Amino acid sequence: MEGKHVSTHPEVPGEPTKTGTAILETATATIQGFGPINKIHQHLCAFHFYGHDMTRQVEAHHLCGHQNEEFRQCLIYDRPDADGRLIGLEYIVSEELFLTLPDDEKKFWHSHEFEVKSGVLFMPGVPGPIQRQDLEKVAKTYGKVIHFWQVDRGDTLPLGIPQVMMALTRDGQLYENLAQDMEKRYGVSFAEEREKRANMEGLTHGIHPLANAGSKGIQTVLREVDCKPVESVPRVFV
Repeated sequence: MEGKHVSTHPEVPGEPTKTGTAILETATATIQGFGPINKIHQHLCAFHFYGHDMTRQVEAHHLCGHQNEEFRQCLIYDRPDADGRLIGLEYIVSEELFLTLPDDEKKFWHSHEFEVKSGVLFMPGVPGPIQRQDLEKVAKTYGKVIHFWQVDRGDTLPLGIPQVMMALTRDGQLYENLAQDMEKRYGVSFAEEREKRANMEGLTHGIHPLANAGSKGIQTVLREVDCKPVESVPRVFV
């Protein structure tokens, strides 16, 4: 896909971090434990697009940790350095767990098979043979992503309704300029990785037809519901 759409890194409004705040953070860091964050063991890099608008493509850096062999959870940042914005979350489950989900839930999840086998999903800085050992497992998974911060439109704060995101499922979807920029910055070649991953096995049962928003797109919206006036609610609840 051709286009000039690029993700941005907006400057967050507010005063610079004060010395006192930095000292306090250093002190608490030596006392408190950060178990969930310390469990993070890998950095996956890929792209997401909005479930209702494939033209809005965002670079997504996943910092992930396993809960067990079939479930991992990831913090999503717009860039991997210390100034990265936490823009979303992703839950990754095995094909077996995905198939246990209700049909109404499956549409929120996307497959990873194409992302992996195309070479676009990779681990920055990790030698190919090592990362491919884990990516063979990722190719057999599904992910559910929610983005809270629409950095692609330049928002300086996480505004609006959190949105379900999707991932690449076929050639021609990803903007060439985004791909080329990523390859240049990390010294990788998606085409070369694609060749080396050609023999990877994908999902055992194939991509489920209800996954990837059922190929119809999906958007989170707010709607009004009928509510009884406060006067009609028992006072114990008021």
